[in-house]
Amino acid sequence: MLGNLAIGAAAGGGYSTLLILVVFLGLMYFLMLRPQQKQQKKHKDMMSQLKKGDHVITISRLHGVIDEINQADQTVTLDCDGIYLVFDLRAIAQVTSQAPQAVTAPVSADTTSASADTPAENTDEAASDEPAEKTDDESAK
Repeated sequence: MLGNLAIGAAAGGGYSTLLILVVFLGLMYFLMLRPQQKQQKKHKDMMSQLKKGDHVITISRLHGVIDEINQADQTVTLDCDGIYLVFDLRAIAQVTSQAPQAVTAPVSADTTSASADTPAENTDEAASDEPAEKTDDESAK
């Protein structure tokens, strides 16, 4: 008789465990899988709208302009400043709205001399002097 009671108690507890498991799986779907599916759909839509002349960035962060798209081979030819490279379509990470800007800008002599007298360097010197001074706590030791 005690065995039957133990089985009944375990069965009642099993429903709550099953309910918690179902709720956990539902949360996992909405927090992890659903956003990933949305991102995949967005990327697929972007890939279907690629056209010649689009400025793109590959997964290796190479910037270029689409010169040719071969749907049969699933490849794309990029023009990177006169160098033509063939990539798999899946290598396109994003489409940019404009050509990439120059990485380096010319620096004039006036800006370099003005930056040497910035207060930031003075604060660094002051900060390096502070640890050299002893405080009351250190002198008590």
